[in-house]
Amino acid sequence: MEKIAYVNGSYVPHSEAKVSVFDRGFLFADGIYEVAAVLEGKLIDNASHLARLKRSVGEIQLALPETLERIEEIQKELVKRNDLVNGMVYLEVTRGADKGRDFAFPKAEANVKPTLVMFTSEKDIINAPSAKTGINVITVPDIRWERRDIKSVALLAQVLAKQAAAAAGAGEAG
Repeated sequence: MEKIAYVNGSYVPHSEAKVSVFDRGFLFADGIYEVAAVLEGKLIDNASHLARLKRSVGEIQLALPETLERIEEIQKELVKRNDLVNGMVYLEVTRGADKGRDFAFPKAEANVKPTLVMFTSEKDIINAPSAKTGINVITVPDIRWERRDIKSVALLAQVLAKQAAAAAGAGEAG
């Protein structure tokens, strides 16, 4: 049986789960995600994940397309529909799909609705070797600003700067 995802109000098979090529999450990484663990068919510590989701979307001025209560209902429904015993529910909300590609947030009159996508993944969290033995960790330098020559789609900082400029009546932010 094909797994089921949730995309903008509909439960659909993974093969039919689609978002627009103009979705700002795809173009700019203009969105927020959360991952909630599922053990024995139950969401674990989900309230703290949803609280962080609410805080995170607030920090980037992104409206949730559903209430937190409704989001939790959808998560539980996905666990049920996918017969998920152990694993996770991935959730991503983006600013939605505008008609083109502009760094500043879509204008209110464009009536752009946020995108909400959720899906589940099976993972034996408890019996994973790393849960028993731990893992090795290294540190690496943060090269995001050092490597500005890389044209990454992770443009959230630029989106927020451009929006600050637009809100101030300016054409650009530095």
